[in-house]
Amino acid sequence: MRVRGYFLYREAMIIGDKIFGGLRTFFKKTDIVYWVLTLIASVYGCILIASQQRSGEVNFLRTQIFAVIIGYIAAVIISGIDYKFISKCWWLIAGVALALTFAVFFIGIQVVGTDDVGWISLPGGMTFQPSELTKICFIITFSTHLAALEETGKLRTFIGTMSLVIHAAVPIVLIHMQGDDGAALVFACMFLIMTFAAGVQLRYFIVFILCTGAAVPFVWSRMMNSDQQNRMAVLFTNDDEMLQTYGWQQYQGKVSIASGGMLGKGLFEGPRVAREMVPYQENDFIFTVAGEELGFIGCAAILFLFLLLLYKTLINSGKATDPLGRNICIGYFSLLATQIMINLGMVLGLLPVVGITLPFFSSGGSSAACLYLGVGLVQSVYMHRAGKNEVHIKVDITKPKHKKRRKRRKTKSTGAYDKSLKPQKRVF
Repeated sequence: MRVRGYFLYREAMIIGDKIFGGLRTFFKKTDIVYWVLTLIASVYGCILIASQQRSGEVNFLRTQIFAVIIGYIAAVIISGIDYKFISKCWWLIAGVALALTFAVFFIGIQVVGTDDVGWISLPGGMTFQPSELTKICFIITFSTHLAALEETGKLRTFIGTMSLVIHAAVPIVLIHMQGDDGAALVFACMFLIMTFAAGVQLRYFIVFILCTGAAVPFVWSRMMNSDQQNRMAVLFTNDDEMLQTYGWQQYQGKVSIASGGMLGKGLFEGPRVAREMVPYQENDFIFTVAGEELGFIGCAAILFLFLLLLYKTLINSGKATDPLGRNICIGYFSLLATQIMINLGMVLGLLPVVGITLPFFSSGGSSAACLYLGVGLVQSVYMHRAGKNEVHIKVDITKPKHKKRRKRRKTKSTGAYDKSLKPQKRVF
């Protein structure tokens, strides 16, 4: 029995070494710094969520950790798949995104703390927000569209530009109809950044800006309801009644950030966090937890982490050797940058509250898991770009040098030609 147990233990160790050896080799081919940055952001976010929920009844931390693990595993799998193959399945990816988006109109539900019907109920009491997955699907399909237009020389044509507008209008309109204007705004910003980076002519952006400015009165009076108008108006007023209703969340958030000072009250020691002074702080206003408990230093650490993550995304975009890989990286950069700026603008009272999460930090399983799908796409571009991990064989294509032929000579003794030498061929 001891001998058998020893051999079983030895076999298990051999299998373990092979698995870990394979993973070690795999991760060496990826952008290790990118993995580390995203993991640090997720751990930092989980710590802030744990601090916020210490007085609550709902276990947001458990959901967040589960989503991060699932997302991380999915990111590793996606990174091992060539992004060019993923792009060829754009029709399937678009179909899944449209099916989930249309499903919300029939089986969608509204969760506590939101004003839109944008979630689907899952077994076990869990919910899923399809718009988060649609953002990743949009990166793939729109990047493929841009690359196809660039390869055919139609990117700078009017028809090519209009096809891009129609492509982006589909998710924007559908998600706006669900009432999630924040997500629709993110799609619009992703569209603008990706088309600008791809090289669409500036005159189209000028026309877009002029049309947007002209449409503001119509949008304000006909498309925005009273709640949305009040959320905008509260940014420019000091009226107590407005601040206690539509501006209450932002007001309390700014007070929490200011109370932290330079070093904060201490992790898990924030009195305002314990009393839940900021409504739904674990989600869109998670930045205020860092401001109160970790102070200016904690907030600066979050901003520095985001700057590194965005910088590495742009670096990987520059390393891409084809338009498709570059567009994918720019698409994920635009997603992160847009959500970061809108969320921080909301928290600081510079923008109206539109329900945009802070990437990798805010509580939300759908957002956390789907963000890692984007990480997997960027890693796939890094790993499978042309010239990466290829064996280069040096081939000499210069004209080979021929040996000089010795001329036939006569022997001194007989005067005849030496037959041991091969005759020289004439060249005509």
